[in-house]
Amino acid sequence: MQTLSINTPALLFPAITLLMLAYTNRFLTLGQLVRKLHDEYSKGLREKQILGQIKNIRGRLNLIRYMQGFGVISFLCCVLCMFLLFKKFEAAAYIVFGISLLLLITSMLLSLVEINKSTKAIEMELSDMEELIGEGNIIHDIFKK
Repeated sequence: MQTLSINTPALLFPAITLLMLAYTNRFLTLGQLVRKLHDEYSKGLREKQILGQIKNIRGRLNLIRYMQGFGVISFLCCVLCMFLLFKKFEAAAYIVFGISLLLLITSMLLSLVEINKSTKAIEMELSDMEELIGEGNIIHDIFKK
């Protein structure tokens, strides 16, 4: 059985903190979008499309909440793992480190789902403008000057 050094969970610190920063940026961007949609809704602009966007944003906010939650718990498990290694409780440290990795994987999978919802929101925004440019295809878009 390989030994788990205190450096192993410490290696996840930069990765987890960068993920948390990315998640926070997504949250802040959604906050700005909500304020913009609220202003448009108050003015009576694009009501049909705004309701679809609000539904999408609610789902994305919940996903980001869980992404951040799993990321924070993963980070805490890394710290706990280091503490357990420091106290020479290696068996418990292995279990806690494994849990930390599973939580990090869960957080990243939720991030993929949120990215998919984000893409759908952008497609919703573009849907009302597509008639202006007609249908494009990937080959045409790549070689268009």
